Amino acid sequence: MLLGESRAVVRPKLHRNFQNNAALKMSRQQDEQGVVLTAYTSNSEALPAISCKEQTEFPGASRRTGQYNVQRGKAAGAALGSSSGKAPYQRCSSQDSLDEQAMLDYFKEVEIIQCSGDAETQEDLQLKVADGVFTKKIQTSEGEQEEAWLMEAGLATLFDESASDGEDSIVLLSTLTRTQAAAVERRVETLKQTLRKRNKPYSVPDVREIFKPSPASQSQDEAGSTERSGSNKQEVEGLGNGVGPEAPGGGADAETDINLEVSFSEQALMYKDGLKVTQPQNEADDRLPDFKVSQDKTGQTRVGDLSAEDMKKVRRLVLIEMSALFDTCGIEVKAHKALKVKVRESGLFGVSLSTLLEQDQRRIPGTKVPVILQHLISHIEEQGLDTEGVLRIPGAATRVKAVCHELEHKFYEGMFPWESLKQHDAASLLKLFIRELPYPLLTVEYFNAFISVLKLPTKKQQLQALNLLVLLLPEPNRDTLKALMEFFQRVIDHKDRNKMTLNNVAVVMAPNIFMCKGFRSKISEQQEFAMATGTANIVRLLIRYQNLLWTIPKFILNQVRKQNMENQRKMNRDRAVKKLLKKMAYDRERASNKQESSAEAEGGFIRVQAPQFSMVSMAVQLTEDLKASDVLMRFLSQERSLSVKREDLCLYEMGGNIKERCLDEETYIKALLELNPSAEWVIKSVQH
Repeated sequence: MLLGESRAVVRPKLHRNFQNNAALKMSRQQDEQGVVLTAYTSNSEALPAISCKEQTEFPGASRRTGQYNVQRGKAAGAALGSSSGKAPYQRCSSQDSLDEQAMLDYFKEVEIIQCSGDAETQEDLQLKVADGVFTKKIQTSEGEQEEAWLMEAGLATLFDESASDGEDSIVLLSTLTRTQAAAVERRVETLKQTLRKRNKPYSVPDVREIFKPSPASQSQDEAGSTERSGSNKQEVEGLGNGVGPEAPGGGADAETDINLEVSFSEQALMYKDGLKVTQPQNEADDRLPDFKVSQDKTGQTRVGDLSAEDMKKVRRLVLIEMSALFDTCGIEVKAHKALKVKVRESGLFGVSLSTLLEQDQRRIPGTKVPVILQHLISHIEEQGLDTEGVLRIPGAATRVKAVCHELEHKFYEGMFPWESLKQHDAASLLKLFIRELPYPLLTVEYFNAFISVLKLPTKKQQLQALNLLVLLLPEPNRDTLKALMEFFQRVIDHKDRNKMTLNNVAVVMAPNIFMCKGFRSKISEQQEFAMATGTANIVRLLIRYQNLLWTIPKFILNQVRKQNMENQRKMNRDRAVKKLLKKMAYDRERASNKQESSAEAEGGFIRVQAPQFSMVSMAVQLTEDLKASDVLMRFLSQERSLSVKREDLCLYEMGGNIKERCLDEETYIKALLELNPSAEWVIKSVQH
């Protein structure tokens, strides 16, 4: 049975089973699943089969909502159209039998995709399913995966002495937790054994030497190491006393608290070492746990809040932490490198995200999400999210194909007639855009990891793994995925009228996200069933917990701070005498300024700068309750002539142990000052 080999080929056997009211019973494929599709009976009268030629459209009332607005301009396209006012589609099936309906919706969407006729032309990205996990058709050679992992983690010097990041590697290794260090050691040892088997000369160090401190730094770091070790021990032990995620006897609160201050893999180690975890019950509807993050006085850090230099460090740490989490839980995830394939170099559909953004940024600088996707989302919203079956009911296939062709030729010229585009056609185009990406939105490298998330034993660990995977995505993929998740949530907000609950949206969108271009696989019905439930659950977790998933955990940020401090110490220690002499006057002046700033902080004031707005500095009284929002309010009260909006301003923490960080408005300045005493405070405008 082929999935995606020919879009015109439907799945008659599977669909006929549903239409004939056959009871289908399957064993559970994962320990944790929110959409439980283990036993159901279909109702052919409730949901008749959709023919490839008989797809109708049902536009709704006009309304516009949402955060991602269309970026308007001559090159970006014309204004969006209005609705036609037809009566909404009446869905007959009961929402009480959600399991049955979810399965039908999923395979109806698969059938629609097959009927759409978009050809598969790329053989290089072939993925196959083995035991419910996606693997590349051409496997990487033994040891190649470990080398690629070490290079991506910034640890190439552990197998290649000629690598240029030797000093950075030493600093990175010095900040790792025990589980993160174990993940590195495991891959170094595997690579070492592989090279030995090949009888090749190698320079991989003994794993015992990797984390051995140098004699020069041993005495200097001994006290700090002991302190860190004790702190780590207390933090991890605290997991069993209700401080951490899921302590025995901790009740519902302990099970829904997310701890961002302790490494996720360290928390997983405690589960493995004997903590009894109460497994959450499967949710038949949208009743997922309300996970809570305890308030951190130093503020939450969102994706986009840090400098590119610090985000590079974040990504390396997150890769190590993600691997450590799966290692600790005994789950092996095969990662694969993205293959270079021949793709379209211009256009809208079937074009890579990076190419699309290059096109868009030439017309609209600062664009982070493809403009065509923004237009489609805005058009669907403008026509009204109360329309029943929005996203689920397809547009007419022949008309969608014609509109797609017309968009390719008229979109950037601003000549496309948006007013004539029907809502369900726009939704079909949005799904087509996702499917036609030459590389999966979730990337080839991490496709398996996303699928393997559901193997983790608890919802909380699944959420932690997704958090790390989102941070690992390339920026264009991550921003585009976020725009989609925000849109899906706005659709769900209208569920009382459009009948699109979290589960409904998840099962409809899962095939479009996971049946990526190049996905051709022979799988059994049982494997396909497992894939349907698994991918739908991943999508519903991405939608439901998106605010948490796009957050950088504090323990990762603290490791970045340690790296920056260590790098500063090395730079100061290794600086050449000539450079010291040249900068002596500057250093004295800077030291004087820092002393003045420190004296002001000790005296109860901080100095805030806003050079972007021609303001030298502003003294703000430092109190226990002073927040970043208070500083911004004070600034705006003094600069009434500014045309910038309140939401476009941000207070930045700069220097010290961080390069640059846009502060959460709930950040307590005094608490942050204790974490970064050398920080400077700067107000700047931000680009959304």
